[in-house]
Amino acid sequence: MQKPDFNTEEVTKIIRGRRSMFVAQFKENDPVADSIIEEMLENANWAPTHKLTQPWRFIVYTGEGLKKFGDYQAEMYKMRAEKNGTPFIEATYQKFKENPTKASHVIAILMKRTEGSGIPVMEEIAATAMAVQNMYLTACAHGLACYWGTGGPTFWPEAREDFGLEGEDILMGFFYVAKPATDNWPAGKREPIGEKVNWVRE
Repeated sequence: MQKPDFNTEEVTKIIRGRRSMFVAQFKENDPVADSIIEEMLENANWAPTHKLTQPWRFIVYTGEGLKKFGDYQAEMYKMRAEKNGTPFIEATYQKFKENPTKASHVIAILMKRTEGSGIPVMEEIAATAMAVQNMYLTACAHGLACYWGTGGPTFWPEAREDFGLEGEDILMGFFYVAKPATDNWPAGKREPIGEKVNWVRE
């Protein structure tokens, strides 16, 4: 194929302009078009991947599926508290139950290993994270509110079977997407890159 003619200014603009916006900043009851979510997922599919294992998998909750996911994680939280003898906090239960319904879409992020690939787990995690970054950039380019969270079932062993995970497969969290409730875009902040880099020239 012919070498693409990239617009480096636009690439830099979207990378440096990407932001997280959380549930309190979501505009409720105004769904994002599925076509935009599909574009996000298609761009995720073009992340770098060693040996083309393409380890990313996604489950998209929307509509009544958001309530189903909220009920699922709330009830699992309650079950784990009873089983483990840990405190049950009603406010946490309600948050697990209600927060997904405030989004337009919630996307579960899974890393699925290719048996016998010989590729280190770290590389497959990194590839999946890069797929999520592609979703992030696409969502922000559309002016959407979004964030990647690792709460709820992400690290609950009891959830692994429910998400079809085996062996070294990993549930890597959930990507929340909605229209923003405000036109104000969050400001970003980074420490200078010069403080984080060493050059070796000879």
